[in-house]
Amino acid sequence: MARKPIQAAGGIVVRGGARALFAVVQRSKDDRWVLPRGKLKVTERPMVAARREVFEETGHRVQVGQFLGAITYRAQGRPKLVQFWHMHAAANPSRDLMRDISAVAWLPLGQAVKRLSYPLEKLFLESVGRALKRRHDARRKAAKPRAGGKSRSGRRKAPR
Repeated sequence: MARKPIQAAGGIVVRGGARALFAVVQRSKDDRWVLPRGKLKVTERPMVAARREVFEETGHRVQVGQFLGAITYRAQGRPKLVQFWHMHAAANPSRDLMRDISAVAWLPLGQAVKRLSYPLEKLFLESVGRALKRRHDARRKAAKPRAGGKSRSGRRKAPR
């Protein structure tokens, strides 16, 4: 009989100004760098668990966006399924890191991928991260004020 999989959830957490920065966390127990994630509580829904785990592990409150996918692997002899959501982090942390986490790093995509300890997480972040980075850059570009006080249509903005 197949053993029930361990259910976990987490986030691909982005914080950004001029460029998108991705969160990776270092576990205290083994110093490995991982994506923020953790096990679901007994009656907890995956998206709720993902938000809770990211808050505990990064110290940042987040806005949860779209579901990005899942990875699966074996842990303690059982299958483990980790579901991930895209998340936007608040600029500043609002709590200390939990004691299971020794550090959080906010890195550009390429550096974040290199920092991760597990090949499966590297592959997952690299594939979803490229699309998230493009979206972040496009949003930032669209939000930039245009030179000369002109609107997108090319007409002068009315004075306020």
